[in-house]
Amino acid sequence: MSTKDYLEKDYYAVLGVPKTATADEIKKAYRKLARQYHPDTNQGDAAKEAKFKEISEANDILSDTKRRKEYDEARTLFGSGVGGQRPGGGGFPFDFGDLFGGTATGQQSGGGGAGERLGDLFGGLFNRGGTTTAGRTGGATRPRRGQDIESEVTLTFTEAVEGSTVSLRLTSSAACKSCNGTGAKAGTTPRVCPTCEGTGAASRNLGNFAFSEPCRDCKGRGLIVDDPCPDCDGSGRAKSTRTIQARIPAGVADGQRVKLKAKGAPGENGGPAGDLYIVTHVKPHAVFGRTGDNLTITVPVTFTEAALGAEIKVPILKGLPVTLRIPAGTPNGRTFRVRGRGVTRKDGTKGDLLASVEVLVPETLDEKSRDLLTEFSTATAGDDPRAELIQRARSE
Repeated sequence: MSTKDYLEKDYYAVLGVPKTATADEIKKAYRKLARQYHPDTNQGDAAKEAKFKEISEANDILSDTKRRKEYDEARTLFGSGVGGQRPGGGGFPFDFGDLFGGTATGQQSGGGGAGERLGDLFGGLFNRGGTTTAGRTGGATRPRRGQDIESEVTLTFTEAVEGSTVSLRLTSSAACKSCNGTGAKAGTTPRVCPTCEGTGAASRNLGNFAFSEPCRDCKGRGLIVDDPCPDCDGSGRAKSTRTIQARIPAGVADGQRVKLKAKGAPGENGGPAGDLYIVTHVKPHAVFGRTGDNLTITVPVTFTEAALGAEIKVPILKGLPVTLRIPAGTPNGRTFRVRGRGVTRKDGTKGDLLASVEVLVPETLDEKSRDLLTEFSTATAGDDPRAELIQRARSE
């Protein structure tokens, strides 16, 4: 996600909540929409899958206190953050495409780091003198933070619950090896940009204040390359591919974004690396389901086990089955809790396993079984389980 997208997208509208929404209200809105648009319940529907990704993106920003603050401040500065509009309309006379660099990609473009990029951009916003200095805006040798990268990974249900280490092949921008990042052909050197005098920034007078923006002649580098490097076309940057081992923590959910600090694109001129954001996709399990930190399972029981009570074996995600005591008279659908057999939480504790019983009715009966059930039916003929239901229906 680029900084431009960061400013233009109204995440509050995506979740259908006001800007004053509390953390609980945001969580409830996200869960409601996630259930509605989840890919598992809308298989093959590309539009709903795209909507689910948009909802997840909005939740990632608004559920994080720091990122939400940065987002709100950025949109306030730009008057709701749409296309550089002022609060009173009109708009600033500049193009977002000139101001914001694209974000490096893993398997698709990444997000995050907006606050730091905005800090670089707005450093000279209220420079009323109408000029910029190399000391204040920085030049070609100023350290720059690397771009964030976003990648995706598909996990099995068990890997998501227990945690897993995965291999990721990442593609991002790095210093060109042929010219060592100068952008100049071997044997030549760049010259200082005469327009910005090597600062990499130019000041535009907007009347009441001067707005600092990247120099258009040198594209913010502070240097002009007369004889460009043939491998990077003078940009000083080239695509770099690497493979890393990324640890996915236990308990991640489908669609969740995992942040790995300083695992993104390398910085420039000694600047820190960006961050890596991994979007997790979790395959469904043939037996288990999941509700928050709890695992769910449906366990079949016979009529006699439910009526007379029994001790039954219940499988768990990893390990030997556990014994569950079913009391006499257990109705169909009743749920039992097996503590500590669920999803691992951040604090190391585990959720529970919720086992719901399903009473099975035999499809065929031999003669002896039929006679026994007929005898049972005769013995309980006086008990009508629907009598109260019919009485209540009539009273309304």
